[in-house]
Amino acid sequence: MENVEVFDSPGKGRGLRATKEVWAGDVLFAEPCFAAVVFDSFAANVCHSCFRRQPKLHRCGQCRFAQYCDRTCQRAAWEEHKQECAAIKGYGKAPNENIRLAARIMWRLDKEGGVVSDTQLTTLDDLEDHISDLPEDDLKDLKVDVHNFLDYWPRTCKQHTVDRISHIIGVIGCNGFMVSDQRGLQAVGVGLFPNLCLVNHDCWPNCTVILNNGKIELRALGKISEGEELMVSYVDYLNVSEERKRMLKQQYFFDCTCEHCIHKIKDDLKMAGAEVDGVKVPEEKVKEVTEYSAKMLEKVEKARIDANYNEVVKVCRECVEKQENVLADTHIYQLQMWSTLSEVLSYLQFFEEAAIYARKMVDGYIKLYHPNNAQLGMATMRAGVIHWQAGHIEVGHGMICKAYAILLVTHGPTHPITKDLEAMRVQSEMELRMFKQNEYVYHTMREAALKNQPMKMMAEPMEESVKSLFRRK
Repeated sequence: MENVEVFDSPGKGRGLRATKEVWAGDVLFAEPCFAAVVFDSFAANVCHSCFRRQPKLHRCGQCRFAQYCDRTCQRAAWEEHKQECAAIKGYGKAPNENIRLAARIMWRLDKEGGVVSDTQLTTLDDLEDHISDLPEDDLKDLKVDVHNFLDYWPRTCKQHTVDRISHIIGVIGCNGFMVSDQRGLQAVGVGLFPNLCLVNHDCWPNCTVILNNGKIELRALGKISEGEELMVSYVDYLNVSEERKRMLKQQYFFDCTCEHCIHKIKDDLKMAGAEVDGVKVPEEKVKEVTEYSAKMLEKVEKARIDANYNEVVKVCRECVEKQENVLADTHIYQLQMWSTLSEVLSYLQFFEEAAIYARKMVDGYIKLYHPNNAQLGMATMRAGVIHWQAGHIEVGHGMICKAYAILLVTHGPTHPITKDLEAMRVQSEMELRMFKQNEYVYHTMREAALKNQPMKMMAEPMEESVKSLFRRK
């Protein structure tokens, strides 16, 4: 770990700081997971070895639970799955993801000890479990998990105390990290990365975390001086400071004292009213539409869960109509509506309308997010692709190039998403040259291509993209 070192961060406990100057896009460290498991909800759709989403998987013939791409993945996972396989058979079923991950951690600790590599900066024993801070309901859930763990844990394995098991499950609860699919677009599992647990939070951080080829990478978002503390954001910045503080207190049990929370930076933009012909909309009207929007977002979420996308579009259109000329273009509820509309309309192949809302969404995000924020990069990429699909090649190519510049910093050139984006950039650049040479010929060829090879249905909107890789309750 030549780029980082552990130190006592004032008011925060242990933290990591840079041992030399680094620049935007530099990787401060890369770390493989100590242990990881697939979410219960994805157990039948994702490979339990490489975490790829596959339409057809091969089931383990012994436990009938674990699923793999092929024999190669199954052999690669066997060392870790061997004891789990016997435990599932003995228990009669697979327990929940917390218990499965805790068991994998315990088996590795029993076999290799607390430090499994020269680059590991902390042991799991030294990580916080925050059990004493848990509310009553969460404490009951913990006791149930411990009870089920003891039933699941084989009698032939080394036995552990209730306190030891509780500590490991508690560590998972507040230090678990989302494991994404092969393209990094959806969280499909949870893992534990000891070094990452040492990186403290800031709502406007100087680093970002990304999962790339099975390892997490801590990447600099800009220049970081020698001795400067390394910070990441545990929550999405697209919330007002009070909401971020509430989420951090509930999940991670600390009060955020970062500059953006203390001074409520950009809170005014996130809840702002519009200006019409130089006149501000009355606060009462802004408050009324804000409250209405919050209720509509709940309805939208329910319709999305039910995969009722026509209802999603209907509710969003009604809400956007009420928000127009009342809420500012940086109001977070309006941005959420635009984001949802652009995504679902694109899925339904209404690309022209989707492009309008995607452009508005990105313009709003630019005013709120850090210029090298991964969420901004992903949103810009999506907006660029939608414009490209709608036939607006100039705007689409420009957005794809902007997204590529951001993702080179946040994801790096070897990440699957960045590689996909580079291919899009080259393709859209070629089409743009054709468009500039002869606009009529370009559109004629494009329409003919779409007629001969109808565009396939867009990927279904995901219930949860990897906005924040830190696990949420």
